[in-house]
Amino acid sequence: MRPSPRDTRHGTLVLAAHGTRSAAGEAALAELTTRVRRARPGRRVELGFLEISSPALPGVLAEAQGPVVVVPLLLAGGYHVHIDLPTVVASARPDAVIAAPLGPHPLLTAVLARRLASAGLRPTDTVVLGAAGSSDPAALADVRAAARLLSVRVARPVTAAFASAGSPSLAEVLTRLRRGPAPRVAVASYLLAPGHFHDRMAECGADLVTRPLGVEEEMAALVWHRHDEAAAGVPVAGHAATLLRTARVSSV
Repeated sequence: MRPSPRDTRHGTLVLAAHGTRSAAGEAALAELTTRVRRARPGRRVELGFLEISSPALPGVLAEAQGPVVVVPLLLAGGYHVHIDLPTVVASARPDAVIAAPLGPHPLLTAVLARRLASAGLRPTDTVVLGAAGSSDPAALADVRAAARLLSVRVARPVTAAFASAGSPSLAEVLTRLRRGPAPRVAVASYLLAPGHFHDRMAECGADLVTRPLGVEEEMAALVWHRHDEAAAGVPVAGHAATLLRTARVSSV
């Protein structure tokens, strides 16, 4: 892989994505990378994948020039954030700094709310935040914090539910809600790009399911925000707890 011909005075921002077998998912992540570059013209930005897709992250890290900040294109903590990514970085580029995952954050909330509105959310709809899920309790807590932020934004309760690992499952939540008086159920897709998990959400039986977060100005801004935090030495720990406390205060 040949590095992109960009200014190296400020080092390299490496976007670390999980990887997907979905061509549409890969295209969305590539487009997001382009938008991140356009947000700060001349800055060097590269995309690498932990698995499945290419280019592989170790090679991208090895060829990155100048100081390196790695921003995970992941919405919550978990194995990939806490174990997999640090292991790859320590092996391929031990001098690199790893930023916090993208979520939870109000910029994501803004995109989720806009997705719901454009999909036709009604004042009486029940909202579910649908995420991929994780076996890591901290990752599930991140998603629940994101659900709390969205709840404040859309002025109604929002339940976090998971398409794979994690409780409650999306199927369990839909079954429970269908037993109640809610006339419609809207699922806000808490996923970055199309792929296996979004396909599962689209088929969950909800009345509407939003598009993934995808490529938006807020997403590029959030990537640079995480980059700047890491470059300034802001601790990664505590993002979810701080935002959750802020959301609770805002709702009072």
